[in-house]
This record gives sequence, C-alpha cells and structure tokens, in this order.
Amino acid sequence: MATPTAACCAPIVRAPLTEADAAELVVLLKAVADPVRLRLLSMIGSHAGGEACVCDLTDAFDLTAPTISHHLKVLRTAGLIDCERRGTWVYYWIVPAAVARLGELFTPLAQPAAV
Repeated sequence: MATPTAACCAPIVRAPLTEADAAELVVLLKAVADPVRLRLLSMIGSHAGGEACVCDLTDAFDLTAPTISHHLKVLRTAGLIDCERRGTWVYYWIVPAAVARLGELFTPLAQPAAV
C-alpha cells in the first residue's frame, strides 16, 4: 500500500496533530457532536442571507427556549457562530473560518493523481 503524500491527504493523516491543535479542534468537534447543535449550525448556515433570528430556530425543535439558548451558547463559545442583538431578537451567523477549520480536518487538499 502506498504511503499518502502531503499533497493529497487530509491534515489529520498528513502528520500527527500537536497537543495545542488537538485541544483547539476538540472544542469544535464536541460542539457539533450533539444532534441539536449540528442541526442549529446547519439551519443558521443555510438560512437566507446567511444569518438567522433565534425566532426562526426555536420552532424547529421540541425544546424549551432556554435549552435552545444553551445549545447556541455552546456553538458560540466554540467560535462556530457569532451573534448580535437587534431589538428584542438575537441574530446568529456562522463564523466561516471556524467551520472551514473543522471541515478541512478531514478534507483532502487536492484530488489524488489518477493511476
């Protein structure tokens, strides 16, 4: 079996993660390891205009508003989303660099050469 090269392989298989990188990435992975949080992240990212009001998110779940707020706080603390209060509502959007960092962990940088 051929050894993977740096040009074709995801960062996780190119070289061992440093302790600091692993500690940083585990926060992101833990944040999305919950089905509600993963759905919230997806709903926010796919919402028209790239941001979603909390009022657009709560009706999709059979959970209390404080529980939804807790999940949003976990995503925000991990750096995956950010928010802004506008009047009585809070609007959320994805932080592209954080989500990209998570995705790049497992995504090859280039397609392997054809054999």
